[in-house]
Amino acid sequence: MGYKLSVIFITYNHGAYVEKALRSVLAQETDFPFEVVVGEDCSDDGTQEILKRIAKEYPEHEATGPGDRQIRLFLRQKNTGGRPTLNVYETTKRCTGEYLAYLEGDDYWTDPHKLQKQVDILESHSEYIAVTHDIEMVDEHDDPITDKEILKIGDLYDWRGVFTYRDYCYSGKWPGHYATVVSRNIYKDEKYDYTILYRASDFTDDALINLFLLMQGDIYRTNEKMSAWRYVKKTGGSNWNSIAIKRNIAREDSYLSKTMMQWIEQYRALSDYSTDLCLKNFGAALKDYIRKPTAANKRYLDDMYDYGITHVVMKDKKTSLFTFSVRYILGRIKDRI
Repeated sequence: MGYKLSVIFITYNHGAYVEKALRSVLAQETDFPFEVVVGEDCSDDGTQEILKRIAKEYPEHEATGPGDRQIRLFLRQKNTGGRPTLNVYETTKRCTGEYLAYLEGDDYWTDPHKLQKQVDILESHSEYIAVTHDIEMVDEHDDPITDKEILKIGDLYDWRGVFTYRDYCYSGKWPGHYATVVSRNIYKDEKYDYTILYRASDFTDDALINLFLLMQGDIYRTNEKMSAWRYVKKTGGSNWNSIAIKRNIAREDSYLSKTMMQWIEQYRALSDYSTDLCLKNFGAALKDYIRKPTAANKRYLDDMYDYGITHVVMKDKKTSLFTFSVRYILGRIKDRI
């Protein structure tokens, strides 16, 4: 008997939270065996020692029956160098389960029947590629977040029922937070080139995981809250929200969407949404360059123009960067009159 589900457990410097996160996985009550595949990125805050201690309670072994579980630790001796998506990819490829669940070391699950409920839905609905659910935002002390501005961030996941590829393109929403996803293991058949997961971005994996899934089926979202998303954002923090303080998120998103569109084109036609997105990315780059005409901003502008405008918007019709920029600016002025 093999392990029916693999939990992809990603962690780095989560010493203050990782035991709660991992225990929330091990507390799951299921009628199938599951494994926890831990991708640990060479933490220096005691995270590895905590993981080793807990792993001794659930050593690697052949599954013996329903409810059995094991922990497989993959502890890096060298950090990925600020590339957590590489850790996600390599950990995912080590998973053997028919189904996959996802959790980072600073979040946690709140319902001991979460995995069972989601797998039951997938077992009875072959049309769904994944199941997600609602989530609660908490702070570093596990207290529910009440700040309305922070809670607005969660609006990205405000969805009920079936979520399709078209919804992904046009709704401006995502089907569920990383900690809520249980999916079929699409990575076994290597239908697509999944290395784009770490090649497209060093930090962002949610968008690509959603894309991989939605290109192969619909995602169903329930309204149950079964996970907690720990939202901590402070200078010097090691979680992704804190790391984002140092990053140019808008520029990263532009390059990420460009790479995603290039990847999609290998397998299917781009949607009209792609045209709008390319115009948005070009506009952001043009604004940066006009405000500060540095070599880096010129390179950013050229990159958004060369693919997004010449290929996607103009469909490979010849035009110049200067001509299109003038037309774009005049069009924006006209829209505001």
